[in-house]
Amino acid sequence: MITFSTSTARFTLRAVAIVLHTILGILLHCSIHNDFWALPGGRCELLEPAEETIRREMREELEVDVTVRRLVWVVENFFEHDSTSHHEVGLYFLVDFPGDSYLYQGDGPFNGMEEGVPLVFQWFPLDQLEGLRLYPTFLRGKLRAVPQFIEHVVHFDGED
Repeated sequence: MITFSTSTARFTLRAVAIVLHTILGILLHCSIHNDFWALPGGRCELLEPAEETIRREMREELEVDVTVRRLVWVVENFFEHDSTSHHEVGLYFLVDFPGDSYLYQGDGPFNGMEEGVPLVFQWFPLDQLEGLRLYPTFLRGKLRAVPQFIEHVVHFDGED
């Protein structure tokens, strides 16, 4: 995985899936060990293209093959978590599930797994994101109007 740590900070390269549905909203996930939501995805492997990271992560976590449509955001995200400063570069892609996917059959929750840690996936209406513990926080507004062209976002989040 493309991640490294120092005594006070951690860097990660992450590929992120933006799965939007006109009726269901946006698909988010959380670990049973956390009390916040995020977009699905994961850390890129060395020599693995980010689009392949998305495909691999969705197969591992939800046992579904996805279509990666296009890159939306390149995000430099700075935040504190578990007393560590994080510098994350995220590549955010629009992604589709197959039309007959079980994930389109209801709003969830759906169970997933990552490295032995249970995950919960759920659809949220876009107009309910403002009051949700969603990180990075810039997503609460930006997901309502996904840009037509790639945007570079530099974002700083503090701990709530």
